[in-house]
Amino acid sequence: MRTALHRIPVRALHLVCAPEDLEDLARRAGNRGHVFLIAGADRLAYRLHWRPVGVEVARLDHRGRVLHARHLPLEKFLDHPVLEALHAGQLFTARDACVPRPR
Repeated sequence: MRTALHRIPVRALHLVCAPEDLEDLARRAGNRGHVFLIAGADRLAYRLHWRPVGVEVARLDHRGRVLHARHLPLEKFLDHPVLEALHAGQLFTARDACVPRPR
């Protein structure tokens, strides 16, 4: 996804409600990763690449460029601000990225 989520009003985004949804979106995105927005005062954007042994987390600037990236084992990712935002109801993604998963 190339659109900078920073500029999109929150009401036009999709709320990510469950850790399973976060994982599913990141896995389906493959090598390009999936972009999420923490809708706090700073509107921080992160791109996640799901890997077999952890998650590559890249913090993005307002243009969608990588500011810094690091690989986190799953147990370390559980303490990341992206998951804190998810649990606080502040994690969003583009509406067009959300296709219902088969149950």
